[in-house]
Amino acid sequence: MITRRTALRLAPALAALAPPARPALAQPARFPDRPLRMIIPFAAGGSNDIVGRVLTEGMGARLGQTIVVENRGGAGGIIGNEVVFQAPKDGYTFLLGGSGSFLISSLVQPRVPYDIIRDFAPIGFVGNAPNVITVNPSVEARTMGELRDLARRARPPLSYASPGVGTTGHVLGALLALTFEAEMEHIPYRGTGPAITDVLAGRVNILTNAAAPLRPHIASGGLRALAVAAPRRLAFLPEVPTTVEQGFDDVISSTWYGLLAPAGTPADRVAALHAALNATLAEEGVRQRLAEEGVEIEASPAPADFGTFIERDRQRWQRVVTRANIRAE
Repeated sequence: MITRRTALRLAPALAALAPPARPALAQPARFPDRPLRMIIPFAAGGSNDIVGRVLTEGMGARLGQTIVVENRGGAGGIIGNEVVFQAPKDGYTFLLGGSGSFLISSLVQPRVPYDIIRDFAPIGFVGNAPNVITVNPSVEARTMGELRDLARRARPPLSYASPGVGTTGHVLGALLALTFEAEMEHIPYRGTGPAITDVLAGRVNILTNAAAPLRPHIASGGLRALAVAAPRRLAFLPEVPTTVEQGFDDVISSTWYGLLAPAGTPADRVAALHAALNATLAEEGVRQRLAEEGVEIEASPAPADFGTFIERDRQRWQRVVTRANIRAE
């Protein structure tokens, strides 16, 4: 029989023979466990800023963290895009990308420090704001066919305004000229507001843009809307026919929005952001607020679906940019 004294003498030896205790397994950090950043590559106050702030409120509530908006405008969107390109690949910094600031800028700017396919991880699509083709009422055209015929015979050429070189309005105007097989003069401005002002004044003939800033001028008669550059009509401009209805199937253009992270961001974190985005887009209040900006919500089933969309849209606009020889100075 082992006495208490014997047991005490044997205890150190027995302890040495015992297998080492397993260290406690480290628990993976919850994502997110601190505030996040959404980079918007435009100054505060425009449509991109409004869309971004609507999204951050809903996504932040679902992720349990504040999402801080940082406006980084300049260089056609490249400055803001580069902030995200260079950010840590941890899911805490992501971009509100758009058709002009993200995709078209990469095609027309002379120096772009990233590749939009290789260097970014798609999170999810938000939706489209189809562009509306408008003219000053002095322009003798009420349909796309009449505008084409007028453009072919106009001397001097018809002019079209845009918010700047390489914007969606610029490339859609170039697409119109190519489709009409007519010479048209591009007049770039520093933003949508000055472009609208000069078309209202009759100094420029044509303006294409997302519907929201044009809607009050269409309603007042200051601008005449000829077509929505989309396959279906807009709910808040139901009387304006589409380009497809009028036989111009290739004249499709919209200002679109989507979220992207740096390439290499862990897939589970991209998935968490995608889920928060889609849940936010399903809210009725969010849908109504974005509809006021002319955005038709089109959530992507998976991040990869948004990536496929970007690749196809880049190929389509690359053909237009090449044929029209569009380059930012």
